[in-house]
Amino acid sequence: MKITFFSSQPYDRSFFEKFNDSTGFELHFLDVALNEHTAVMAKNAIAVCVFVNDQITTAVIQQLAELGVKVIALRCAGFNNVDLVSARENGIRVCRVPAYSPEAVAEHAVAMILTLNRKTHKAYNRVREQNFSLNGLLGFNLHGKTIGVVGTGNIGQAFCMIMLGFGCRVKAFDLIANKEMESLGVTYHPLMEVLNSDIISLHCPLNEQTRHLIQDDTLTYVKPGAMLINTGRGGLIDTKSVIRALKKGQIGALGIDVYEQEEKLFFRDLSANIIQDDDIQRLMSFPNVLITAHQAFFTDEALSQIAITTLNNVLQLVKNSNLKDQAALLA
Repeated sequence: MKITFFSSQPYDRSFFEKFNDSTGFELHFLDVALNEHTAVMAKNAIAVCVFVNDQITTAVIQQLAELGVKVIALRCAGFNNVDLVSARENGIRVCRVPAYSPEAVAEHAVAMILTLNRKTHKAYNRVREQNFSLNGLLGFNLHGKTIGVVGTGNIGQAFCMIMLGFGCRVKAFDLIANKEMESLGVTYHPLMEVLNSDIISLHCPLNEQTRHLIQDDTLTYVKPGAMLINTGRGGLIDTKSVIRALKKGQIGALGIDVYEQEEKLFFRDLSANIIQDDDIQRLMSFPNVLITAHQAFFTDEALSQIAITTLNNVLQLVKNSNLKDQAALLA
């Protein structure tokens, strides 16, 4: 049985081949994204394996169904890029990896906070040039600061735990308060109150309700000079609004590991290209902005769990058995 991988990277091949012995699939890796033009490349595959920037629209799903594809396996937690209704209508099962080392993403968010605050990236470059001055590197203590957390799923919970360990006050917003988090000292508040924090970190899914959660209107509730971190989904932030807020000083620092137009940029080497995206170019020009290219998930533990879970999900679905983890089944 063949699985065709789209948007694959060398590390995908390494980890999936490493853990394929127990499932015995034929693995076919493609570096192109899945779309209406490339769907035909899934011919003879029982399943396709896709990532965050593949666009699985109705047209793509219809092509996959005609080719005999039975499973769409997302090697990620988010699924906003899949038309689930169309998948059901065309008899294609959809599964994901709902929880893979949430600490990986949470720890990356903290790394971005520490880097922006203590300016270690700038200090590193200075010392490399034999400049040992401390001017311009002033930071602040995290201890005692208020951290606003939007979304307390697995990753949000891991992030809260770390920030509590720093001695921070943690305020959270979610549709349902997590009792365990509350017992540890996390307090739940309306979104607008959570946005009025020293540091805001986004950990919610992307859907119709959360798209452009951070935009001109909600930015008016943000504490002037606050730090904003997004390791969730790029579409949670309206980029043009955030650029305006950075120019006015409403946002004091921005760290993003995701970007709403990232499918045109991330996971590829564009060092010899002229980037046409004016928004990301503008963001990169700010001295108080840190951008990483969807790197937060990129740990050995997370990639191992993604590979193991994805292969087992596909195996169970093609055998017409029920998934052991029902949270992994989307359609």
